[in-house]
Amino acid sequence: MDDFARLLEGYLHAKDDNLPHVIDGVFAPHARLTFSLATQNIAFPSETDGAAAIAKTLVTDFGAQYHRCRTYCVSRRRDLPDVPQAGTGPISLAPMPWLVVMQERAGGALRVGHGVYRWTFDRVGGDWRVSALHIHIARMDVLGDARADAWRVAIQHALPYPWVDAAVLRAAMARLAAGAAGLGWLAAFGEPASA
Repeated sequence: MDDFARLLEGYLHAKDDNLPHVIDGVFAPHARLTFSLATQNIAFPSETDGAAAIAKTLVTDFGAQYHRCRTYCVSRRRDLPDVPQAGTGPISLAPMPWLVVMQERAGGALRVGHGVYRWTFDRVGGDWRVSALHIHIARMDVLGDARADAWRVAIQHALPYPWVDAAVLRAAMARLAAGAAGLGWLAAFGEPASA
């Protein structure tokens, strides 16, 4: 892939749509994935090495537990830098907030979480690939309410996918929190996470 935005979109497509084979076109074979968690409501291994292991962690294992997932980059696509025409990297992007809205396969509980991505890219052959990804999970709320599916649909329909500007996120979460019974807790997700 020839630009950073398409690599990020490839990752989101693989994870959200449970397509582990897509990871090979996004991550370098030697890539490293790390996590930091500020919540006990979700668990991941602290380190994972190699594209195949990353696909297992972020797609196969994740998809076995969660579905109806949408992960949003809280950024404008056009704000990502262009890939350099020369050089091999590494190139790191500025920390990028994210938001996830999904349901548990077992029981259907709604999960809404946010955190920060830290992306690093290197050239592999002639193409850019993700060589390192750190995912910080700042918060993950779990709501086992009968309205979980309706809430998920409302939240996902209120946000453009996969890129959402911080001002759009803020307005959508405020509108949902004020307008629908039981969604007041969403106001906390109106501000992008920081690490």
